[in-house]
Amino acid sequence: MALFTIVEFFDRIGTFLDAGVPISTLLRYFSYKIPLSISRVVGFATLFSTLFTLGTLTRTQEITAMRSNGLRVQRIALPILLLSLLICIFAFTWNEGVVPVFTHRAETIYKTEVRKKRQQSLYGTRDIWIRGQGSFINIDNFDVPTNTLKGITVFFLNRDFSLRGLIEISSAQWNGRGWEKKDATEWIFLPDGKILKEAFQKPLPFSETPDDLRLLARDPEEFSYFELEKQISEMRSKGIDTSSYEVDLQIKLAIPFVSPLMVLLAVPFALRKQFGGSIAPSFGIAMAIGFGYFILSAFCISLGHSGALPPVVSGWLANAIFALIGLYFFTAEE
Repeated sequence: MALFTIVEFFDRIGTFLDAGVPISTLLRYFSYKIPLSISRVVGFATLFSTLFTLGTLTRTQEITAMRSNGLRVQRIALPILLLSLLICIFAFTWNEGVVPVFTHRAETIYKTEVRKKRQQSLYGTRDIWIRGQGSFINIDNFDVPTNTLKGITVFFLNRDFSLRGLIEISSAQWNGRGWEKKDATEWIFLPDGKILKEAFQKPLPFSETPDDLRLLARDPEEFSYFELEKQISEMRSKGIDTSSYEVDLQIKLAIPFVSPLMVLLAVPFALRKQFGGSIAPSFGIAMAIGFGYFILSAFCISLGHSGALPPVVSGWLANAIFALIGLYFFTAEE
């Protein structure tokens, strides 16, 4: 947790200093980040605990005594495996009930009190509302990988908030300098009740860049599994591509299973005599296995977000590979 906090601190310290936020804001922000840090390190903590506990029993010859009485390695490790399944259930419950609430509060502090942006997006990069000069802009979806806005509607209002016109744009893509629109139509409501329709040739009437829209959007960690599933269903009903969101949905299911997975990997290493239960080798093995898993997982997730892998494959591939490795060594240990 300290490692995650330090990385987060140095990643955003420049922004905090430029904004001149008080120490109390920093403390609130990092306090709300603690539940997310806990969810990320539960699997790593399970891995290290298994290595250290079984390694200590090996060093004191207690594992030898158990095995001399006919207990196989798999039977010795059974209580730890069962406990890891309980940790798996706890992790899923924790990620559903606690992490989204506190992560959303932390991001709200960062976006509204540090970056001075108003939280305008209701669900991630979908259904974004932006207030303009005498207008309101609604965006059905912001496709982050391609920097493309889809389903843009601009509502122009009079001083009494009556509608005087609107613009409908099917899509707009960021070219590095501005938004290139496609199929833009303007509707003008005349005082005599007539409606004038014409092609809209002017630039889009808002100045937000893709970076601004990403800042307005909510991160996947701010949603529970069922909230994200509901969002995906609503986006599908509108014909919006949900591949990236489906990857995040699969990750929410895969992450809790890291604890049983790490136990499978830790048991064979912990019972090897050459490690002798020493804390240094156990910590080194835990670091190697843990970082290996997270690097592979991040690589698979990036492939899923880019569309190179199906969502289910990208979300579960790292778990599947490490599970096969763990099962091989776990079943081979005598």
